[in-house]
Amino acid sequence: MQSGLTDLVGAINDVPALAAVLVNPQTETSSKSEILVDVVGDGEELLTNFVRVLAEKGRTGEIREIAAEYDTLVAQLDRVLDVELTTAYELSEQDFTGILSQIEKASGRKVKATRSVDPDLIGGIVLQAGSMRVDASVRGRLERLRHDLAGAR
Repeated sequence: MQSGLTDLVGAINDVPALAAVLVNPQTETSSKSEILVDVVGDGEELLTNFVRVLAEKGRTGEIREIAAEYDTLVAQLDRVLDVELTTAYELSEQDFTGILSQIEKASGRKVKATRSVDPDLIGGIVLQAGSMRVDASVRGRLERLRHDLAGAR
């Protein structure tokens, strides 16, 4: 159901008119249900029934949020750690894979990572995993040094 729900949300995001119909309170519940079932197609019966219930309960406008929460719950069950890795420059695939394997080894969990580049870091990395943030960047080290020196007066 996870990939089907993800595909459905992708279709909604790709077609703004579809999203507008789903949140419109004047659109008949049965019409919303038919539209969603058509978008789902011959997918899983569980997903088809799920979108019908969403339509019946007037929750079609909340599909994106429901899908995001579902993805979060599946990741927790699968023990997947969602991390954001920010570096000063674009990492090679080999470096990126190496860092991910170190995170997996240290956490004992599978890692799903997004990456971004922030040239202001100067060097190093910043790792964000949920509410935990590890700043191993040159900028972060310089900030900590500045703070320590200012406190030593």
